[in-house]
Amino acid sequence: MRQAQIRRKTTETDVRVELVLDGSGKASIATGVGFLDHMLTLLARHSLTNLKVAAKGDLAVDAHHTVEDVGLGFGQALAEALGDKRGIARYGSSTVPMDEALVLAAVDLGGRPALAFGLDLRRRRVGDFDTELVQDFFQAVANAAKINVHLVQMAGRNTHHLIEAAFKAFARALAQAVAPDPRVKGVPSSKGKLT
Repeated sequence: MRQAQIRRKTTETDVRVELVLDGSGKASIATGVGFLDHMLTLLARHSLTNLKVAAKGDLAVDAHHTVEDVGLGFGQALAEALGDKRGIARYGSSTVPMDEALVLAAVDLGGRPALAFGLDLRRRRVGDFDTELVQDFFQAVANAAKINVHLVQMAGRNTHHLIEAAFKAFARALAQAVAPDPRVKGVPSSKGKLT
């Protein structure tokens, strides 16, 4: 099975991530950040991965370290679960509506980290969640997994809807990209290597 278990422990956070790529969408998420828990549950459900995340962070300061380190842990788990990336589709994209919001996500598992973040999140907070942490989360995932992630807002004004559409679109794009393709022999790159 394509799976990984990661523990990331610093003086600020203690994060455990278990990821099964060929799952059924099961999630067990406890980060102490309610909105992040909700988004990670959606990520598992719509990518059809099984995801467990347990995090303890310095939330008395704020949620930044927790959100970023959960992103790094998820990215590390994704990279480990993919292994040498033989036989995968590599690319995925999805456009997801959420009421008036419409977000496109595109993913390349090609080994070069980059994030193009094109969401206009007008509200600074959703509940007690600082919305600028959405970009920090996806940047951490891209960096740790060494993947390209593009998030493009095509319509929308409600910040919650935009964020939710982004996580769902990313999840569906990721599901396409990690999927085995029986026509792919070896690594899907003319270089013969994805790092």
